[in-house]
Amino acid sequence: MGIKGLTKLLADNAPKAMKEHKFESYFGRKIAIDASMSIYQFLIVVGRVGTDTLTNEAGEVTSHLQGMFTRTIRLLEAGIKPVYIFDGQPPELKKQELAKRFSKRADATEDLSEAREIGNKEDIEKFSKRTVKVTKQHNEDCKRLLRLMGVPVIEAPSEAEAQCAALCKSGQVYAVASEDMDSLTFGAPRFLRHLMDPSSRKVPVMEFEISKILEELNLIMDQFIDLCILSGCDYCESIRGIGGQTALKLIRQHGSIENILENINKERYQIPENWPYEQARELFKNPLVFSEKEHPEIKWGAPDEEGLITFLVNENGFNIDRVTKAIEKIKTAKNKSSQGRLESFFKPVANTSTPIKRKETSESAKETAIKKAKAAGGKKKK
Repeated sequence: MGIKGLTKLLADNAPKAMKEHKFESYFGRKIAIDASMSIYQFLIVVGRVGTDTLTNEAGEVTSHLQGMFTRTIRLLEAGIKPVYIFDGQPPELKKQELAKRFSKRADATEDLSEAREIGNKEDIEKFSKRTVKVTKQHNEDCKRLLRLMGVPVIEAPSEAEAQCAALCKSGQVYAVASEDMDSLTFGAPRFLRHLMDPSSRKVPVMEFEISKILEELNLIMDQFIDLCILSGCDYCESIRGIGGQTALKLIRQHGSIENILENINKERYQIPENWPYEQARELFKNPLVFSEKEHPEIKWGAPDEEGLITFLVNENGFNIDRVTKAIEKIKTAKNKSSQGRLESFFKPVANTSTPIKRKETSESAKETAIKKAKAAGGKKKK
C-alpha cells in the first residue's frame, strides 16, 4: 500500500517539491530500485491478455523476466546504473497488512471464478490482476537474471524501501525508484516514481525531494513521519475519518500524534485499540538495514552471454535472436555509461526538470506557444 494518498497530498500542498524529468536526464546516475514493486507491475502488465500471461513450455509465468530484462536494458541504454533491492523478512508490524492482502486476493479469486462463469471479460481481467502475488520463485528468477546481466542485487535484511533509503542517505546512490511512497517516510533524500513504468508509453519520471517537501509543508522529519502514519501506512491502522489533508492540519496544529490524541474529539474519531503508532514511528526512524560495510559491494559488470542464453532461451523459451541482440545492447550500454556525467567534469548542465503546475487556459497556452515559436525562429524540431 505504501502511504495512502501521499502523492495527491504533496501535489496539493508541496508542488514545488515535485518535478517531472525526462527519463534520459538520469544518465550516469546510480539508482536504487525497489525490485518487488517492479516485479509486481511486470506480472500485471507485461504480456497479459485477460487471465493469459507469458509462459514457458512448462507453463511457468515469464512476464516478470520479460519485463525485468526489457526495462533494465532501457535503463542501461539511457546510461542509468540500477541496483535492485529485494525484500527480506517483513517486520512484525506488517503481519496485519499482509493478512489483509491475503484476504483480498482470496476474495478476488472467488470474484474471478464468478466472472468466468458469467463470461464478463472486464471483470475477468480486473479480478485476475487482483490475484497477482510476487512469489519467492519470481524473486529468485529476477535475481538470477540481473546477476547474469551484470547488474548488482542486494537482498535487504527487511524492507527493501528502507534499504533503498539508507543507500541514498549514505550517498551510494543518487535516488530511490519505486511506486510506493514509503521510501520518503524512511528518509530518502530523492525519490522517483514512474522510472520503472512497464507500459510502452513514455511517462515522465516524477522526482520528489524530501528537504523541499519538509520546507513546503513547514514540518520537521518526525512530524512528516507522524503525518504518514495518520494518513495510512503498512504498519498500523489509521484513525477512521482522518485522511491526508486532515492529518496535515492536525500535525500543523498540534505537532505530534501524542498531542493530537490529547486534544482530538474522541466521540467523532475512534482511536484504534492498542494503536502501535509509536512502534511504527520507530520503524520508520530506525529500520533494520545493512550499513555501508555490511552489504555486498555495488558493482556493475559485463553480461554473462552464455548464462543469459541458457537461462532465457533454453530454460524459459525466449527467442535466441532477440536475446543475442539484447546482449549486444547491454555491452554497448556498459561502454556508454562508463563515460560518466559531463557535469562531473565541467560546469553543471542546464536544468531539464519541469515543475508541476496547474494547466494553462487555452488562451494563455496559445500565447505561450506563439512566444516559443518566435524565440525559436519559427523552426520545427527535426
